[in-house]
Amino acid sequence: MEVKRTFDIIQWNLEKYPRNDMYGGKRDKEWITYSTEDAANYVNWVSYGLLSLGYKKGDKVATISGNKPEWNFADMGLAQAGLIHVPVYPTIGTDEYEYILGHSDVKAIIVGNKSIYNKVSPIADKIHGLQDIFSFEHVEGVRSFDDIIEVGKKSADKFHDELEKIKESIKPEDLVTIIYTSGTTGNSKGVMLSHNNLVKNAITTSKAHHLGYGHRAISFLPLCHVYERMVNYNFLYKGISIYYVENMGTISETVKEIKPHVFDTVPRLLEKIYDNIIGKGRELPWLKKKIFFWAVDLGLKFKLKGNSQFYKFRLRIARKLIFCKWKEALGGKLQVLVSGGAALQPRLEKIFWAAGIPVIQGYGLTETSPIISVNPLRIDEIGFGTCGPVIEGVEVKIADDGEILCRGENVMMGYYKAPELTAEIIDKDGWLHTGDIGVIEEGKFLRITDRKKEMFKLSAGKYIAPQPIENKLKESFFIEQAMVIGENQKFASALLSPNFTFLHDWCSLHKIQFRDNKELIEMYEVFDRYNKEVREVNKSLGEFEQIKRFRLVTEEWTPQTGELSPTLKLKRNYLHKEYKDLIAEIYFNGEKDNNVLLRIKNGINGVLRNLPKF
Repeated sequence: MEVKRTFDIIQWNLEKYPRNDMYGGKRDKEWITYSTEDAANYVNWVSYGLLSLGYKKGDKVATISGNKPEWNFADMGLAQAGLIHVPVYPTIGTDEYEYILGHSDVKAIIVGNKSIYNKVSPIADKIHGLQDIFSFEHVEGVRSFDDIIEVGKKSADKFHDELEKIKESIKPEDLVTIIYTSGTTGNSKGVMLSHNNLVKNAITTSKAHHLGYGHRAISFLPLCHVYERMVNYNFLYKGISIYYVENMGTISETVKEIKPHVFDTVPRLLEKIYDNIIGKGRELPWLKKKIFFWAVDLGLKFKLKGNSQFYKFRLRIARKLIFCKWKEALGGKLQVLVSGGAALQPRLEKIFWAAGIPVIQGYGLTETSPIISVNPLRIDEIGFGTCGPVIEGVEVKIADDGEILCRGENVMMGYYKAPELTAEIIDKDGWLHTGDIGVIEEGKFLRITDRKKEMFKLSAGKYIAPQPIENKLKESFFIEQAMVIGENQKFASALLSPNFTFLHDWCSLHKIQFRDNKELIEMYEVFDRYNKEVREVNKSLGEFEQIKRFRLVTEEWTPQTGELSPTLKLKRNYLHKEYKDLIAEIYFNGEKDNNVLLRIKNGINGVLRNLPKF
């Protein structure tokens, strides 16, 4: 058979890759696995159940949940019944729920648990046409997802023929899902994707790695995001078993239990893994610490090709003494990490490859289903610091202003209820304007340099691309997040959200006492340490790009608190409003440099703190 629609993947697995653990998920701290036959049955029961409850082809159904096998049963069951799946992040606010659920015309919502239901239920009456709310987990007074399954089992004979007719009527170019972009500015836009968009992307990207039947993956990035969802289709197409992690805090435990061969991640998680490993290395006894950092320094010099025989000899020693423990911490079986969602620092690519843990990264948008380019797991086709070659079936060209334009079978059908916005992003020749600035290196490797909308101009007319500078700043163990600012100003500055865990450890080591984070970030010793970090970054920047002033903030930026999107991108408009007074202090406090004032203030405070007490 040929896979042309998302739900064809179920039959594909039944015929080619029958196995006992197509999906796995935890329930009451125990792993529950579902065979290919189990999965096929559940998917059919979902379809029968929804048809029995009166839902019809073309109706919209939202899911708001963490990752679990049941999410997939719902996804495939909706698709083969001709219903449109509207997956929504479980971490967004009530206003965003109200907008997305209302705008998408959903007739039913399936929530993951009680906490999500409590956020959705107050706005349920405002959603025109909403008929039902179900829950994957038991919630008092709420219809269970199991109700759909039970109804489906009882009505299987009655709706079997009807479901088959619906499946036959569904074409590859038909709409299968509406995915709302995270919306760093304004309301989210509903991206309409067809079966063909997702299936072609999954099949094409499946050629980027060798893994298949008998291999295991864990999945913890949100399934409601197109990246994780498409890669799940990719895994299933290759016969890879998928184990779901609903709680991000249990990833470490899960990799030890499941021993995955592959998983998707985002750069920020890799940075945290690396920082955690380095932090533990700093705590080693003197001799072991020396060996540890010798291995790290060696790893940071790794090249895909052209390493000398002496380097290879030393690397074998480093892998045996140090890097084998890194692999063991990630389950011991890992053969490849797939990174997406943002640019990955080349130093992380080098160090993980050196450790025997290949990392491949790609690039794309929700509007492109999502992959445009990817580094396949083939040495000659990988470019460190790039997003790899453009995939089959996709064209890319660089516009005169540097913007990346994309055309091909991955390009969305359009924005839901927004033809004017669709026309703004897809021109008359079918080129989708990505909004990203980039270059093609060596005739094949696509490199992203910045977001077109995020670039800004200093008052002297020089353009600043903030993302590369922010990524350099975040290489510091002291800096969790950074936002470069300075539009229409004389110079560039930055707001820095500290890595408070690391900073607290550093303070303890240097016997620096403080009451809270507010006092901590105002201390001269802390400011001076961050000043050294910023100065080090400035050495690699052009004169006009350098960070002349910075401010530390007490808040840790997260999607939950509003500073980051669900995909961990900076919400720049939100941050500009949130810190408008701090930004004004940087730029509009006369000609005095507030860093100098901070030094004076903390010098005085330091004297006062050290006065003898009577």
